[in-house]
Amino acid sequence: MNIHYIQHVPYEGLGHIETWAAAHGHHLTGTCFFDESWRLPELAAIDALIILGGPMSVFDETPYTWLVEEKEFIKAAIERGTKILGICLGAQLLANVLGAAVKPAPNKEIGWFPVVATDEAKALPWFYELFSDGPKVFHWHADKFEIPYGAVNLASSEANKNQAFAIGNQVLALQFHVETLLADVEHLLENARTDVVPGNYVQDEAALLGDPAHTGSRRLSDDLLTCFFR
Repeated sequence: MNIHYIQHVPYEGLGHIETWAAAHGHHLTGTCFFDESWRLPELAAIDALIILGGPMSVFDETPYTWLVEEKEFIKAAIERGTKILGICLGAQLLANVLGAAVKPAPNKEIGWFPVVATDEAKALPWFYELFSDGPKVFHWHADKFEIPYGAVNLASSEANKNQAFAIGNQVLALQFHVETLLADVEHLLENARTDVVPGNYVQDEAALLGDPAHTGSRRLSDDLLTCFFR
């Protein structure tokens, strides 16, 4: 497939997605909004879209004027039937475009914490199977989304109940990260260390880098990406 990704900041990149795409023979192209020469593709030229994370809010259209054009592009991709995976900010942008509220979460989540599939996730059997046992995944967010009308609420965590949603087999939104590798955590710390303040669901730096959950993230990432994009 021709998979296009949208990247918002240099330090929140593809992670394991790049390795997975190469292993499966998919072609990756990208729009990097931090690059002054950014451009969005023609939708007819791509088979699927991945929207990555970022530190900004979905409502920060004044400092990040490209958000307006990005939302229009996402809406057009949904209407066209393009396969879309949104991660963290990408998931919040999908919720916003689909008319659901995005607002501060009751708990900031930074670290490796479990997410568990909901009963509703049985409508997407492969997702339910992957998350029914509550695998640890990586979180770095302070906002949350409500579930859009017509979407299936797929997963929850102890800190925040809305962690993922899907619309059929076309749209998948993840508040958490499955693509994050240890090097990606290091890059986040280098660029956003001030986010790591004490909290019930905020790990300290040693735990962020030393939690053994990161060793299993590649397998979970492989399985999720393969199931969703098959």
